[in-house]
Amino acid sequence: MTAMTPPTRTQPDLSYLLDHTSHVLRTQMAEALAEIGLTARMHCVLVHALGEERTQSQLAEIGDMDKTTMVVTVDALEKAGLAERRPSSTDRRARIIAVTEEGARMAERSRRIVDEVHEKALGALPEDDRATFLRLLDHLATGHLSTPAPGPAPARRARQRA
Repeated sequence: MTAMTPPTRTQPDLSYLLDHTSHVLRTQMAEALAEIGLTARMHCVLVHALGEERTQSQLAEIGDMDKTTMVVTVDALEKAGLAERRPSSTDRRARIIAVTEEGARMAERSRRIVDEVHEKALGALPEDDRATFLRLLDHLATGHLSTPAPGPAPARRARQRA
């Protein structure tokens, strides 16, 4: 049996490049946040619950988490004393996720860690190219690659910006 020759690539493998770099960045972020006992999801909830009253469902949407993952994440934040479920001040039927004082301090620590991980990643690029890279990546994320194509089984979406 003779080996067949694979087709000649005419374009860079964009899927691989985006997937691989995203995977590596997530592992670096997970390692850095683990040093203070947080996950990226916990960081996301803390940061987005600080600015305004948000329900668990709203935070799940912002962090692109399913209901089960969100419940587990908020449970962990409550157990750590970083957040708590409270009645909404505007809708007594709704419950919001309120960040405790310790949670606010932890959110600031985690924000510095996230910024540092991002800065290290961008630091691998020539300084003159960083702004262009971010602008073009944002253009893809908010334009052509902002909405997944419909399909029989939805692909797991990447987490929204924290």
